[in-house]
Amino acid sequence: MKIDKYIEEGSIDYKDDRIIILKQINDVKEVASSPIKAEWFIAILCTSGRATININNEQQTLNKDNLLICHPQTIIESSMMSLGFSCCGFCLSPEYMKQMFAITANHWSSKVFLDNNPILSLKPDECELFLQYYNLIKSKLIAEPHPNKKKLIDALLVAFMYEFHDALKKHIAISPPKYNSAETLFNSFIDLLNDSYPKERSVAFYANKLFVTPKYLSAICKDICGENASDIITRYMKIDLEMLLKNPNKTIKEICNELNFGSLSFFGKYVKRLFGVSPKEYRENLNLKSQQEELTL
Repeated sequence: MKIDKYIEEGSIDYKDDRIIILKQINDVKEVASSPIKAEWFIAILCTSGRATININNEQQTLNKDNLLICHPQTIIESSMMSLGFSCCGFCLSPEYMKQMFAITANHWSSKVFLDNNPILSLKPDECELFLQYYNLIKSKLIAEPHPNKKKLIDALLVAFMYEFHDALKKHIAISPPKYNSAETLFNSFIDLLNDSYPKERSVAFYANKLFVTPKYLSAICKDICGENASDIITRYMKIDLEMLLKNPNKTIKEICNELNFGSLSFFGKYVKRLFGVSPKEYRENLNLKSQQEELTL
């Protein structure tokens, strides 16, 4: 589901199948009553106030001059925002990202860093630079059509991505992509995981798609990121499970069927292996936590 389904129409300056421009919005309402999975790349700058957002089951605080970066497949839960909160930014489709931004697309170290650190604290000059690109790109998108409009937008977005890439290097050491066969195979594996839903849980499934053996795929994964292929699949499955189990509108049986588990018994054992409790107990713990939080308000 596209992120624009959860953004009020009055908060969008421009949208097509490649890009959404969020206007400078104030006092944003909750994103959703249940967790959602963002299918677009999101970059949002907080220009005033603050917000509390749950991202991949971790509570994050977005303050003034903070930049929120979310990759596709990120789980976003309802947030609390202060009076006077305002932000602006971009949403870019994953297909457009792959097409335009080869300099950072699928780079494992930067993706892992942003998954673990989705909020970056920017300096005043970096915030100003973001706003300059935001305003320029927005003005070009909403302008009257002309023959070179798409090429101009593409060029501006590539320039913006280069600027962002340079800013990211201040937070993490990013080595140049190796462009060797192992790196290409690993990135293709991550692409398959990102693009598939429901996800297959077998390493052999992905290995067959990539025309390699499961043993070789796991060895490549271990060499590049320190985890074998099975561990990576499990981590992605855990994110999907957390999102679905937190959705009160889906029964446990519906979740079991949606994720292609053969039986409720097998599904229950799988969840317990990942979370230490059964699906029912997981939801009971969520309800208890919610009640405790309400009592502290």
